[in-house]
Amino acid sequence: MENLYIPIEKDFLSYLKLERGLSDNTLVNYSYDLKKFFDFISQSDLHLADVKDDNIREFIYSLHTNYSAQTQSRILSTLNSFFTFLLLEEIVTENPLKFIEHPKMSRKLPTYLSVEEVELLLDNVDRNTYEGDRNYVILEVLYSCGLRVSEAISLKMSDLFFEEGFIRILGKGNKQRLVPIAHHTISLLKSYLKYTRPELVNDQYVTEALFLNRRGKPLTRAMIFTIVKQTSKLAGIDKDVSPHTLRHSFATHMLENGADLFSIQAMLGHESITTTEIYLHIEKSSLKRVIEEFHPWVNNKKRG
Repeated sequence: MENLYIPIEKDFLSYLKLERGLSDNTLVNYSYDLKKFFDFISQSDLHLADVKDDNIREFIYSLHTNYSAQTQSRILSTLNSFFTFLLLEEIVTENPLKFIEHPKMSRKLPTYLSVEEVELLLDNVDRNTYEGDRNYVILEVLYSCGLRVSEAISLKMSDLFFEEGFIRILGKGNKQRLVPIAHHTISLLKSYLKYTRPELVNDQYVTEALFLNRRGKPLTRAMIFTIVKQTSKLAGIDKDVSPHTLRHSFATHMLENGADLFSIQAMLGHESITTTEIYLHIEKSSLKRVIEEFHPWVNNKKRG
């Protein structure tokens, strides 16, 4: 019975890619979520047109022991998009997710580094090799511009506007934005383009990608994750550090130094300000630590 849904799934994924410009990674997640749902309705002898809200609740309940509230919420979002598409195609007459509530999620504060830890991370990169110098520049760009790893590997030389002080970023949903770039980072990139990148270029591969591997091909997500993990280990940083940690650190440090939330939202490319508001919680926790460390009454335990 599952095979019946393969053409519909393909049409839906094509719609998401062409109409909404979603990335291949996002489409893989959609397909993964749909497979779970198709398995469920097949076992329940349901057809798409017969699915009701009670069936959706039963499906989500079947997942709750093995999947987090965040994953369940993502699956519900996938199904909502899917049934909205089915409505447009007149395959169903109503969206059974119309009144379904998402599971409540505790807001987990993302891991971020202090300014000193970022400096320690950069200090532990061996810049005496071309690959080491490239790694240093990658870490600098991730942190100083607050980029997602997918945005970093998508950077092209034509995206650099040094005179204007901006770089052009292709973000989620193929949406472009301009991100300011610091003079120090511009100097590093100019040096990388002049001395390091030419040593990594391979005449067999013609690419405009900014960051290249030793074979002259664009760096992958996995390689940048490896660079960050290995460097943080060398630096002795006792945190679960990933490329996204540098993005979180950028936003946190900007907020701590007085940047307004809407400016940070624009630089990060968040579609909703509510996504950016997570950094308000980080700032509050940081302020709490400052009070506990420096307030005289706290240090003296008790007053009087």
